[in-house]
Amino acid sequence: MFALDGRIALVTGAASGIGAEVARTLTERGAVVAGADRRADFPVDCASGHRVDVTDEDSVRTCVQEVTEQHGRIDVLVNSAGVALLGPAAELAGDDWRTTLDVNLTGSFLMCRQVGRGMLRTGGGRIINLASQAAGVALDGHVAYCASKAGILGMTRTLALEWGRSGITVNAVSPTVVLTELGRAAWDNPAGEAHRQEIPVGRFAEPREVSAAVAYLASAEAAMVNGAELRVDGGFTAR
Repeated sequence: MFALDGRIALVTGAASGIGAEVARTLTERGAVVAGADRRADFPVDCASGHRVDVTDEDSVRTCVQEVTEQHGRIDVLVNSAGVALLGPAAELAGDDWRTTLDVNLTGSFLMCRQVGRGMLRTGGGRIINLASQAAGVALDGHVAYCASKAGILGMTRTLALEWGRSGITVNAVSPTVVLTELGRAAWDNPAGEAHRQEIPVGRFAEPREVSAAVAYLASAEAAMVNGAELRVDGGFTAR
């Protein structure tokens, strides 16, 4: 089950963190993975690497064209590129707000729109957007991040509604804190310990647990899952 043999997957944010783990997992399941990122040092799991600024329409268009020309089509899109610029709402710089929304929300939309156009022509595909537990609950100091990830859910549901009859499913994965290299550095402190105690399972998520959820949603077995949010948060938002 959950095999992805021969499927062409485009993963943004693939140079590090969750995106790199997603690239590894999809490759292990048989997919041909094209990685896209602003950085150029892609993991060996990527069959090809492509530079992209997801906030720039021309850059997104060029990236998708390159992947399509090299691999023939795109069957799976995973939007993992993102930023987290945090601070109290009263003190958050306007540029930090705009950058967060531009990368996390607008960037995901631009990728969805460009790849979705191709999927509409070819007759189907899978789109998985990385949201967050911050999409459904308030987190102190996360006003821009929460807003951007809540927007991801609204976008996901709308695309699922519009494109479902064309064989395209669009879903979101919402993790808690994920123990990537950056995640460990950011949460290895008293605030992180306090937050960990709020999670019913008593720990943060491993990158592999998030990429497994992505792999499921990319598979044929998830064909009836559309417009859904799959929470990988240890029960934090169940309270």
